[in-house]
Amino acid sequence: MTPPLSDQARPRAEAVVVGNGSPLGLLGSSTAYKQVWARDSMVCTLGLLLCADPIGSQIARQSVRTLAAYQSRLGNIPHNVGFSGVPDPALIAHGGALHGAGADGEVEVVVDTAHAGCIDNSLWFILGNYAIWRADGDVARLRGVWPHVLRAYTWLEYQDSNGCGLLEVHEAMDWADLFANRYNSLWPNVLWYAVHRALADLRAALGEDAAPDLARAEDIRFKINTLLWVGAEVTKDLDWVAAHRKEWLYPISLTTTVLQERPYFLPYMAFRGYADRFDTFGNLLAIVFGVASPVQTAKILDYIESAGVNQPWPVRAIHPPVQPGDSDWREYYRLRNLNLPDQYHNGGVWPMIGGFYVAALVAAGRHDEARRQLGRLAELNHLSRTPGRDWDFTEWAHGVSGRPSGFAGQSWSAAMYVYAHEAVGRGDVPFFGGWAQGGGAT
Repeated sequence: MTPPLSDQARPRAEAVVVGNGSPLGLLGSSTAYKQVWARDSMVCTLGLLLCADPIGSQIARQSVRTLAAYQSRLGNIPHNVGFSGVPDPALIAHGGALHGAGADGEVEVVVDTAHAGCIDNSLWFILGNYAIWRADGDVARLRGVWPHVLRAYTWLEYQDSNGCGLLEVHEAMDWADLFANRYNSLWPNVLWYAVHRALADLRAALGEDAAPDLARAEDIRFKINTLLWVGAEVTKDLDWVAAHRKEWLYPISLTTTVLQERPYFLPYMAFRGYADRFDTFGNLLAIVFGVASPVQTAKILDYIESAGVNQPWPVRAIHPPVQPGDSDWREYYRLRNLNLPDQYHNGGVWPMIGGFYVAALVAAGRHDEARRQLGRLAELNHLSRTPGRDWDFTEWAHGVSGRPSGFAGQSWSAAMYVYAHEAVGRGDVPFFGGWAQGGGAT
């Protein structure tokens, strides 16, 4: 009997992500992004650690070693690290390859300076190390990497430039590194919450006091909800805001008056400004990591269904897309035809985010829907842009036509399929089980 496509996809996904291993660690894909990307490789650690082949775990650990070796003087984890001279179609704007400082033809390891200020490199580095520790319990390895974890954390603390407790992020400096999210953004700050949850467990494993990190995590969750949720689900203590975060009074009053309510966290709050759109990735991580309450979780997942954010495939990155003339439109969205409406970060479908969507459904206890969306995610990964081929595990797909776009053999499309499949099979979220607060159907 032929197994369902969702089960056929698991070994194929494992083969793709393990096959993208290299001497430096995990590459972004087999067809492009031929470097070890901090965010990609650490997100993929969630899938690599679940692969049947033990090489998967070895690749994850090698990625950590490479990123740690090239950590900046101030503690930031590099955006990506790769060998010079390797042809790469993703680097067409930079000469088609990384270029070293040595003699022509000499191969060397290069720390790429494009997007070097992205804040999530250090966030995911800490979470990747947490996942490895959850998988193997190896305290000796943890002690060895711990100084790098602490340096990355210190760098992150200095990104809270105004002392509000949340990270202030430059424009286009998170995973959507060609998109205008900025300042107190949802996605990085949900990760900032998760980092403190992770650090608490890691400190406990090392015999240190976990209480301060747990307290910081709760403070971050409170502040994300105060600033970025609009609706009766969160009671805003304006006396506290006036006493402690006076600058927040204006944007909170503005969003409360203009929007009144939204069934999701806003994508960011800038200086006396905000965006009113659904940031899919940030809201899904808020569910998986436990920033969202059960009622909020239900509203977010119901909105994804009712607004069709999970169409044509699971799941589109934002809704609605930003259009030319909108306040958040940027001319750099036209770069390489990427961020036009319904494409790439601007409303394109990302199989990687689809994996987190399935995980969020599992975390919310919506197991039947998680299984259904896993099947649809398998169908998406099965597609190919090349006639006669299948199983592209494409980077992204068009948000209207659903056709594969970007580069094939994408590591995090494959790795997050492994993770989603495991979550559905277990009925729980690997590595972060127990963090989510639930949220069944309304």
